[in-house]
Amino acid sequence: MTATVPGRADGTPEPEEMARLRAEVRGLRARARAYPLISQAQGMLQERYGLAGADDAFTLMRRSSQRFNVKMRTLAGALVTTPRPDERSAVWFPRRIRHPEPALGFLPPGAEGAHSRGAVLGAVLDRTLAVVGTGMGNVQTVDRVAGGLRMERHTGLTEEFVDFFAHVGEDGTSCAQAARDVSQVTVRDVESAPMFSEPAREAVLAAGSRACHSVPLTTSAGLCVGMVSAHADRPLAELDGTRLKVLDALGAQAGHWLAWHERTVLLDALEYLHALGRAERDAARRPGR
Repeated sequence: MTATVPGRADGTPEPEEMARLRAEVRGLRARARAYPLISQAQGMLQERYGLAGADDAFTLMRRSSQRFNVKMRTLAGALVTTPRPDERSAVWFPRRIRHPEPALGFLPPGAEGAHSRGAVLGAVLDRTLAVVGTGMGNVQTVDRVAGGLRMERHTGLTEEFVDFFAHVGEDGTSCAQAARDVSQVTVRDVESAPMFSEPAREAVLAAGSRACHSVPLTTSAGLCVGMVSAHADRPLAELDGTRLKVLDALGAQAGHWLAWHERTVLLDALEYLHALGRAERDAARRPGR
């Protein structure tokens, strides 16, 4: 017996049902992209700490993810790309130097104290859109496992756009060029811009974007760790020098903060995961277990 999809008399699905099905497919694609990485991290934890099964490894990852407000995929990526600890040592990073959280001048009034990664990326996007003067845009970060850029936050863009650009390689888009050159890129007219591949151009235009401006998020060493892009529904004039300077400062502040978060909060999450794994291993070795 096969399930039927609610539809019109001519057999075509209702618009609401089509939207639900598209959302379901996008969700499945997102999980398919994340699952191999999380599965690899689970296997590493099983081997490293002698865990009984993948579920035990997932539980430890979830505990660390929740405690430090780090996405599971981000935690898994850090786990598989960071040199393994000395399992005999209680500390994964014994010579790590901790630095205070960098100040951020683009946060909304009243935002004080430690900030979540999601809140910072959201504020970066809001401020960029305000400077450029549009309501569509997205933030990406460098994918430490696959390379390229991975979508983190977005607003005003279609779900089809978000799905198509969930991961961007090293060419074929303006954000890829901005990341490669570590400089701001203005696309005044997407339809004629030479840096877009044809599938990417079609996806941008289908989302209602006719122009865009990309700003790299850079560390103090000048490395690109992310990208924020504003999209406009009309051809975009070149930004004046004042706004370009504001966006440069924004990108530098955000990039500095992201680098701090990776070497502080993310390493704290790995350190905690190491402590959990050692505790599970030691408990399993006790008589009676």
